[in-house]
Amino acid sequence: MDQRTAVVFVGIALALLAGIAAWLYMRHRKSKLLRDRFGPEYERVIRQEGNIRRGEGVLEFREKKRENLRIHPLSAAARTDFSNRWLDVQAQFVDDPEGSVARADSLVSEVMAARGYPVTDFAERADIISVDHPTVVENYRAAHAIAVSRARGQATTENLRTAMVHYRSLFEELLNDALPERKEIRA
Repeated sequence: MDQRTAVVFVGIALALLAGIAAWLYMRHRKSKLLRDRFGPEYERVIRQEGNIRRGEGVLEFREKKRENLRIHPLSAAARTDFSNRWLDVQAQFVDDPEGSVARADSLVSEVMAARGYPVTDFAERADIISVDHPTVVENYRAAHAIAVSRARGQATTENLRTAMVHYRSLFEELLNDALPERKEIRA
């Protein structure tokens, strides 16, 4: 092998290494952005899917699905109406904890619908909410699980109180007029 051929091979090898390094960097950067954006939801999805690539694919799919929705803030009148209705739900807890949890679940769904979120089924609601509200989606799942156990007569009053606290955390975020700041992730 002459010197010219060796230089060509070394050049090709260096270009290949640079390409691999750039690809690894971009993949790491995308993972970091997703992890920062979704917080604990990132880890939950990765565990659920069994590997990073599939989990990140699920999160990216959620983001794309969310981008196609017309999520908007509530009007001042709607915020006031929903706030008053929430206060009624909370006040009724003392006399009817089970009914209050059912009404809280329903009211949160109404607020989601009013904002433009899909409300067809719980799993879809939770997935889409995780894009804009990743810090409270786990609370929403926990509250919903308690509401389901309540419907089967398996929830204690303390469980129901916990559900109300969880619903309130999402309710307050949904009522917030400002849309969450969204970071675009490109890889």
